[in-house]
Amino acid sequence: MSQTANKEQKNMGNKSNLSGFSPVIDESTHTLILGSFPGIASLESQQYYGFRHNQFWRLMSAVIGEDLQALEYRHKLDQLLSAGVGLWDVFKSCQRQGSLDSAIRDGELNDFVTLKHQYPRLRRICFNGKTAAKIQAYFNEHAYETLVLPSSSPANAMLTFEQKLLIWQKIRLENDQ
Repeated sequence: MSQTANKEQKNMGNKSNLSGFSPVIDESTHTLILGSFPGIASLESQQYYGFRHNQFWRLMSAVIGEDLQALEYRHKLDQLLSAGVGLWDVFKSCQRQGSLDSAIRDGELNDFVTLKHQYPRLRRICFNGKTAAKIQAYFNEHAYETLVLPSSSPANAMLTFEQKLLIWQKIRLENDQ
């Protein structure tokens, strides 16, 4: 493969089907944050919210009261799980060029039916952005509490970090009840 073709493939070329990540969840998870699908930087690093400008880890640090940004990836996940929070994405696979949600094509949904059976303590789904929230009705029909969060993506520049945080803090407030 030529260097140019290789670079295009790395940038998530037109015809390859992209595969997402396994869920980060355990028996004590009561809240699941669903993104749409990992961006290029996340896919390359094999880490949820791997793009350094994404505000996810900063937002969740404030929500759970732990500096997640300073931790190695595995420890970030451990801290989320210890707070009862899991991670996953709406799409198991899709086609996409670039990292924007608007570029997602032919998305295959993750298996949320099996998830409900495997993790009966899971009761709340928080959607990281409007694209992920497009399937909110499904979760409402299956008796989950839902919360739509403003996207942590840097592409969502309509709100400041502080404005986003006010809404993201509702994760903690609802957990404290």
